[in-house]
Amino acid sequence: MQPVSIVVTVLNEAQDIGKVVASLLAQQPPAAEVIVVDGGSTDGTWEQLTAAQARDPHLVAIRDETCSLKHSAGPVSRGRNVAIAASSCDLIACADAGCTYAPNWLANLTAPLAAGQAEYALGGSCLDPNDHSVWDVASAPFFSIKLEMNEPTKSCTARSMAFTKALWKQIGGFPEAVLVGEDTLFDMEARRRTAPAFVSNAKALYRPQNTFRSATHQMARYAVSDGKSRVRWARLFRNAARCLLQVLALCCVRWTVVPVLVVLAIECWYAFHRDLRSLPRFGAPAVLARLAFSAAVPWVVACNHMYGLFTTKAQTNRQNS
Repeated sequence: MQPVSIVVTVLNEAQDIGKVVASLLAQQPPAAEVIVVDGGSTDGTWEQLTAAQARDPHLVAIRDETCSLKHSAGPVSRGRNVAIAASSCDLIACADAGCTYAPNWLANLTAPLAAGQAEYALGGSCLDPNDHSVWDVASAPFFSIKLEMNEPTKSCTARSMAFTKALWKQIGGFPEAVLVGEDTLFDMEARRRTAPAFVSNAKALYRPQNTFRSATHQMARYAVSDGKSRVRWARLFRNAARCLLQVLALCCVRWTVVPVLVVLAIECWYAFHRDLRSLPRFGAPAVLARLAFSAAVPWVVACNHMYGLFTTKAQTNRQNS
């Protein structure tokens, strides 16, 4: 395998940093370096990183306090850009806190790049089978998260993404003007230049531990970012149309329930068509939660996308609070 630099950016991730770093250092064959940029953590993350660096020379810990909302509108993007600029390899793999990685993740993800078949590869993510909540299952497909490791995916998440450093330079790096959705914007620019390779056996194991409130809040943040960036118009129109159909169906109840039944059928399709075979094994609570979350999605997306079109207020996240 060609030498690969794995890059991660973190801020106040003390609960997760040990797991993600350990899984990245355990890759077979190993990465040339695992570069972790810390944006100025105050919860013990940096101390864990420096201790791990002393034990393993493959780990490169960089503390850069400009990679936080105090100094940058897009601290996640800035952290990745700082890590990539410091890397010594021509191949880059992106990973993320909150995830862990199987020992063959890196080799699988970068295989198309090492073979000269692609400049850009996407592995996607799936729920950690041993650590998830019912609302993780309910919201998974709406965040392009799979329920099974072997499911095909075309997710552009930077939890599992690889590219050549040359491509990163052509794009101009990850966009530092947005807090969330930066991987979507990077992906759009990458696809203008090259076709991605989709690697089905290189998923990040993700454990968001969502509640209904946290999942809808995250969905809202992505929608606001889409509005601010003026992207994904089709997604806005599709979800606005679903909202309108729901309202019209309720208005017609006085005369007929047929529109309500039609809308219910449509909502069931949106809720279950992506992973109908996998979902039932999680039980009835997950199935009901999925339907409830799916019904809320069009309202969350449409309203917050529209809000993002007009607001100038900067977004925040828990790490910078």
